[in-house]
Amino acid sequence: MSDVIYDWNLEGPVRHPRVDRIAIIDETLRDGIQSPSITDPSIEDKMRIVRLLSEVGVDSLDVGLPGAGPRAVADSEALVRFIRDEKLAIKPQCAARTHPADIRPVIEIAERVGIPVEVMTFLGTSPIRLYAEGWDEDVLEKRCRTAVRMAKDAGLPCTFVTEDTIRSHPTTLRRLFTAAIEEGADGLALCDTVGHATPVGVTNLVRFARDLVRGMGTDTRLDWHGHDDRGYSLINAVAAVEAGVDRVHGTVMGIGERVGNTPLDLLMVNLKLMGILEQDLGSLAELVDLVAAATDWPVHPGYPVFGRDAFRTGTGVHAAAVIKAMNKGDDWLADRVYSGVPAAWFGRRQEIEIGHMAGDSNILYWLKARGIEPAEDLVAEIRKLAKSVGRVLEEEEVLAVVRRWRGEG
Repeated sequence: MSDVIYDWNLEGPVRHPRVDRIAIIDETLRDGIQSPSITDPSIEDKMRIVRLLSEVGVDSLDVGLPGAGPRAVADSEALVRFIRDEKLAIKPQCAARTHPADIRPVIEIAERVGIPVEVMTFLGTSPIRLYAEGWDEDVLEKRCRTAVRMAKDAGLPCTFVTEDTIRSHPTTLRRLFTAAIEEGADGLALCDTVGHATPVGVTNLVRFARDLVRGMGTDTRLDWHGHDDRGYSLINAVAAVEAGVDRVHGTVMGIGERVGNTPLDLLMVNLKLMGILEQDLGSLAELVDLVAAATDWPVHPGYPVFGRDAFRTGTGVHAAAVIKAMNKGDDWLADRVYSGVPAAWFGRRQEIEIGHMAGDSNILYWLKARGIEPAEDLVAEIRKLAKSVGRVLEEEEVLAVVRRWRGEG
């Protein structure tokens, strides 16, 4: 690879820190469907999504917020049963406020189904939230201890989630993190609930929490959960991984409240390219398409890796380079010569189209790929049509030219 690609990501004085292992948590069916523009998928589609999440190696899945009502309880329990019955490797979680009325339904689901369900119990901790709610730190600590103790007394794994952690005061966080760890919390989740963080802020927060955990002499996990209000969610998630979190959250396509969450699919793509994830991600494209259809949230054509145009070119010079690589019989080269992401790793392929910026190489490739002999006058007819429009030609438009050239009407 070094013979044909010089990689500034790997060369030079600044290097990515080594990361040996990171766990991925999916929030698509909880935080993701909180978007006001999303359709809550049917339980059948949710099960298909869970199966694909497990297939691509997602470690844990937040199946819902049972405290939200009967439908949330029913869907959450159905998904936990599905995970049990299909013997999937993915582990179930449920979100819950730090209130017994939210935690009790999670405990009951775990008891009825007979497998552990991690309680992700959340509480707002930023000064602005305390001011708006009329809370003080005594109230927060009491709620934290009550919630964590209730989950642990039921024998369930528990993560204490501080909402808006990135805007919370360190004295508040120190008090609450200490309380949660003393009550037996298995993990702490650091959240950028309103998409305020930059990578520097993420690094500062994670190092603070990491030092606190080490100082208490425990192996309490750290999670990162981010939103995308400033467009930073993906790079913030990578910064959190490099700063030392154990688990990172996301949703497929980044769906979620306001402008959404960290896009789990793109996070996994980047962690794979960084050598942190090792599993086969060939089903990621299928997962994205399924979530898009199930939630009525179409994939934008320009969405990285999984959008229609991600590996599609109608530009002559680009197509020519890809075609030359293909003609060498080198799929590895063809997948990288004009792409920073190898399409085949993620269930996609390079596509050559014919448009107003296309050259003859586009037309020749397009015809050969469909078993059509690229006669010179046929190529000229297609080129004439392509240059007369300001877009890529649809397949049927090109085939219509082929039929006329053949005298088929």
